[in-house]
Amino acid sequence: MCGIVGYIGEQDATDIIVEGLRKLEYRGYDSAGVAVLKDGRTEIRRAVGKLRNLDKALVERPLTGSVGIGHTRWATHGRPAEQNAHPHAVDGITVVHNGIIENYLELRHRLVQRDRRFSSETDTEIMAHLVAEHAARGLGFVDAVRAALTEVRGAYAFVILSEREPDKIITAKNASPIVIGYGENAEENYVASDIPALLAHTRTFTFLNDGEMAVLSKSGVVVTTLDGQPIEAKVKRVDWSPVMAEKGGHKHFMHKEIFEQPTAIADTIRGRVIMEEARVHLEGMELGDVNRLQRLVITACGTSYHAGLVGKFMIEQIARLPVEVDLASEFRYRQPVIDETTGLLAISQSGETADTLAAIKEGKRHGAPVFAVCNVIESSIARECTGSGGVMYTHAGPEIGVASTKAFTTQLVALHLLAIHLGRERGILDRATAQEMLTNLREVPKQIETMLNREASLVAVARRYAKSKDVLYLGRGPNYPIALEGALKLKEISYIHAEGYAAGEMKHGPIALIDENLPTVAIATQGDAYEKTVSNLEEVRARDGKLIIIASEGDSKIAAIADDVFIVPRNQPLIDPILTVVPLQLLAYHIADINGTDVDQPRNLAKSVTVE
Repeated sequence: MCGIVGYIGEQDATDIIVEGLRKLEYRGYDSAGVAVLKDGRTEIRRAVGKLRNLDKALVERPLTGSVGIGHTRWATHGRPAEQNAHPHAVDGITVVHNGIIENYLELRHRLVQRDRRFSSETDTEIMAHLVAEHAARGLGFVDAVRAALTEVRGAYAFVILSEREPDKIITAKNASPIVIGYGENAEENYVASDIPALLAHTRTFTFLNDGEMAVLSKSGVVVTTLDGQPIEAKVKRVDWSPVMAEKGGHKHFMHKEIFEQPTAIADTIRGRVIMEEARVHLEGMELGDVNRLQRLVITACGTSYHAGLVGKFMIEQIARLPVEVDLASEFRYRQPVIDETTGLLAISQSGETADTLAAIKEGKRHGAPVFAVCNVIESSIARECTGSGGVMYTHAGPEIGVASTKAFTTQLVALHLLAIHLGRERGILDRATAQEMLTNLREVPKQIETMLNREASLVAVARRYAKSKDVLYLGRGPNYPIALEGALKLKEISYIHAEGYAAGEMKHGPIALIDENLPTVAIATQGDAYEKTVSNLEEVRARDGKLIIIASEGDSKIAAIADDVFIVPRNQPLIDPILTVVPLQLLAYHIADINGTDVDQPRNLAKSVTVE
């Protein structure tokens, strides 16, 4: 959720840190701050609200120095207020922190009894006090941090400065992401909570693992375990360009990312399909003998959960392997019945979703092989699955908008490829059928391009319904999860109440809501349930409901009952969800844009939910 950036080198730290924090705005935040060390003293500037407020504070009282740390905070402990904004400083120790210290109250009580005085309501200030206490007892900076870490429990990514040792930045991690960037042209190094913060300066990174700590200086980086055992850091080259994380002429990141879907989908397919053999090569995912699996459990949160629901249709129909889909936040607490014969597949854009990561660990505890579909290399979820079942990376590139778009469609493509692979390996899917499926999947990027070229028709629809108070979304079969996803997109970015339902369930309650003021968005593409879906929509029409219908190319019936129609190209029913979600993304985007909401950073939401 929160963003962290740190720098040590010869350049002005403030500019680098604030620039990096701006690249992390998509993560969601309610306050921001910077601390810079100069001549053995730390100065801090903090502000509530957006980074422009911090910019104003820095104009009024500039900071200069070549060592510093910064933070954008999303409130957990303590309300959004300047006193609760990071960084927090105590006796020359300055700390920024992502995550939650679970034994915060116990530690605070103990520190207050020792006459420690707190200036904030946050759990983060605890760490500054602990390190300061150990330093006061004579420990050096590194040892004081190690000693403090033995006292805290919970999820954390700490980045810490000390006035006594201003030539160092220390960072440590447990269940919250941290990346270290290596200076490429000078004696300088960087630390951040996500790659985009540093792409303007480096492409060479180390991804810290849980239970690791790093000491950054101008000349190098030393990585150890928390108890001081040296670790040979794995250095990765990341090929994302800074331009990939910019808007590229679009008004919002979300709009840019919707239009990047043809490329992202093509990149996710590329190199994985052996057409002559009708085989799918899942590099990084080691499924082993798939016939040992009696069922598959998919676990995820939010939009990734909707991808999992579509994946259930794909895998069960193509590979005939039973699939359950579980919300990760529920899975870990319900004593799941899972063992070595059950595959656990986690889906996450960021690879840092706390509930999904906990579900993986629960699955491993029961002996289940665990796999992941993920967009971010070397993320916590990806690393947790390495050696157990592996990870299949989507190739969506950085997704900055909080509301997921291209990450979702590439997840669907990855799941379709996985289903074909399982079908072939299980002997369910013959070569000719698999070749046809793969050929149809390869057509998707071009088909999405044709829909994006007709964006203007959806702008007109958005204008007609932008002031609606409630919207109903309907779909059947594999398009039912797309109804859920379409409703979620509208809720997330426009703040309009929307609900998704299986179309056949409309008579079991939602039909009571339908009148001339309730728009219904329905997915009615050609498939086994087409006629039944049309029958459901006739019931909406009979009650004067407004109908916005996503229909297949060549459908001559649907216009008779629809107020507005958007046509999607024909493809296989199991591929339809990859297509039908695109107009729903655009509809939600344009309604939000017309209403003037913060499309890329909707209120109360964060891109990656790294705490419970």
